[in-house]
Amino acid sequence: MTVSTLVRHSPLEDWAPRFAALEPAVVLAERPFLAQLTLRVAPGQHSAVSTALGCPLPERPCTATAGAGLDVLWLGPDEYLVLGAPGTESALLSLVDGLCRSAVDTSAQRTTVDLSGPHARDVLAHGCAVDLHPLSSPPGTCVQTLLARAGVVLVARGGDAFTVLVRSSFAGYLAAWLVDAATEYVGES
Repeated sequence: MTVSTLVRHSPLEDWAPRFAALEPAVVLAERPFLAQLTLRVAPGQHSAVSTALGCPLPERPCTATAGAGLDVLWLGPDEYLVLGAPGTESALLSLVDGLCRSAVDTSAQRTTVDLSGPHARDVLAHGCAVDLHPLSSPPGTCVQTLLARAGVVLVARGGDAFTVLVRSSFAGYLAAWLVDAATEYVGES
């Protein structure tokens, strides 16, 4: 009897050499397999959920919070996306059990790309209608938008650093677009 072992592959695992060729003008790195929970939280439960997670839920639209190794992104009036370390999905679900209208493990839905460097904002501006100037999108800004016609969640981290969450099925397309958009800045600093 032959026993086969499944090997998990990230959507962008083969892109590292192409990403590295863009540095230092633009630094791209996939953070695969993050735990991702989509929570629907009833009014009056925000404090209980924040306490259970050890990280406050964002109080204002289009913002993100961080704490206890988690990021919590505001997606809608009662909808949040919790990001945690790979493999922590079950533990996170148990923390919020019974506190939310719904808590769903959506980890396999998206991959995460960190984008930074002196031309990161320029690259994003090629395909995103959101004003990413630090005065308009200060650190902690979180928006659902289109980037090169792909639906993404975009988080401004501060300085020239951003996190882009994209559906796994669109990850290759978006990676190709990012590499193409960044190529003009290679050699500049």
